[in-house]
Amino acid sequence: MNSIPSISCLTVVPLLGAVAVLGLGASSKKLARLLALAFAFASLAMTLVMWHRFNPADGGLQFEEVHAWIPSLGVQYHVGADGLSLLMLLLSAIVLPMAMAASWQVTERVPLYFSLMLMLQAGLFGTFTALNFFHWFLFWELSLIPAFFLVRLWGGSQRATAAMQFFVYTMLGSVALLLAFLAIFMATGKFDFMDLAELARNGQLLPALAALPHWQTFTAGKIALLLCFGVLLGFAVKVPLVPFHTWLPSTYAEAPTGTTMLLTGTMSKMGLYGFLRILLPIFFMEMRWVRTPLLWLAVATIVLSAYAALAQKDLKRIFAYSSINHLGYCMLGIFAVLKYTGDNPALATEKAAALNGVFLQMFNHGLTAATLFWFVALLEKRSGGLRGLNDFGGLRKVAPVFCGLMGIALFSSLGLPGLNGFVGEFLIFKGTFPLATWPSVVAVLGLLLTALFILTILQRVFSGPLPEKWSQMPDLTLGERLALLPPIALMFVLGLYPQLILGVLNSTAMRMVWQLRF
Repeated sequence: MNSIPSISCLTVVPLLGAVAVLGLGASSKKLARLLALAFAFASLAMTLVMWHRFNPADGGLQFEEVHAWIPSLGVQYHVGADGLSLLMLLLSAIVLPMAMAASWQVTERVPLYFSLMLMLQAGLFGTFTALNFFHWFLFWELSLIPAFFLVRLWGGSQRATAAMQFFVYTMLGSVALLLAFLAIFMATGKFDFMDLAELARNGQLLPALAALPHWQTFTAGKIALLLCFGVLLGFAVKVPLVPFHTWLPSTYAEAPTGTTMLLTGTMSKMGLYGFLRILLPIFFMEMRWVRTPLLWLAVATIVLSAYAALAQKDLKRIFAYSSINHLGYCMLGIFAVLKYTGDNPALATEKAAALNGVFLQMFNHGLTAATLFWFVALLEKRSGGLRGLNDFGGLRKVAPVFCGLMGIALFSSLGLPGLNGFVGEFLIFKGTFPLATWPSVVAVLGLLLTALFILTILQRVFSGPLPEKWSQMPDLTLGERLALLPPIALMFVLGLYPQLILGVLNSTAMRMVWQLRF
């Protein structure tokens, strides 16, 4: 427990910012942008203070707050953060200012736009820290509402269809989550994630599920497996995992770029976080029963999405499928650690390596993918809205700084050693090869396909003859260079010194390995 409610304060700040920005008149566009950015930087500063205060030697929850809310329903205000939660808070706090900078040219309903972005950040903060399902579900849904309106009101020509598809898919997953946890509450009288995980570890969850009324025709194992599938569906849609991914390319392509940056940089991590924080601790035995098909779904997510990226001509759709591909590596690592290893220390070490890789990949993908979409926005700004793979060529001759910095982000996505994208993927494969050899072998094909479409972008957009119509395309301005400097610098810092994050996360990974040893 802490005398200062750090997490509550952090969650309230963007909410207050959303209200303050929304209260501005429609004509106060510049003030709305600056005020929203000030609240975003305030959240980043608070997150950095929490990162500094966090004790990396303790892999458990810190900054914990517990207050009675609705005792008769088992609902508490219970929040806390371990290394994983804190990393996701930091990622959310970094990506939002980037998304706001990329959205600086928005001219319609500016206060509403930036207010919705702050509201979305509050939903993210709550999702990554809430430890009671009732409380957590409110924030899970809170993030959906502003994301829907951001796509629907400021998106491209097909925004209505994309927004509706996004809403229907994610709402279907939310309904499955809600029904599953209502059944769990009926059986146990508990909503708290830590309590439910403890019941699962002690073997008390299955007997409780067996006593559910009107379910006597099912065994406890079948009931648990059914509920596990319901929770899995909710998170698989959000990541997304193939075949629940079809909403993502159109949504990313039609959303305004700042919103796309938030969707790929932070909201996709909500699904991965749910797997790690909720699904694995509570349903680790049921997940182990279906480990093999889940592993091959992860492989399909990696390989098929990379292959689909090769077939795209729109840069936003290429990076959308690339996002699915990179998140597939995280799913591969998560499913690989389900392997039963008992007290084998060698395999326990590989599990820790895989989980550390997953954590690092979540952060690195969020940073790199958001930066790449930002570059697409800058390209659209200079070309009058064009973003086709074949619309350009030879741009390095007139915009060398633009091409050089975007090339760094592309090579980070490729996993070039020395940049942040390499270490996470390396750790994932290091851990998964001993735990799930053949799925890991096939998944390596995804690395080859990724190299093909990344190098295709470099060739088609930056190299070759320069069309006459782009001969006067301006390079990055000084302000744009300064804005892009922090994420680009961070790619180098984490590529050369990943211990900056791994030193904080390793104890959390080891704790998860211990909990999943059974």
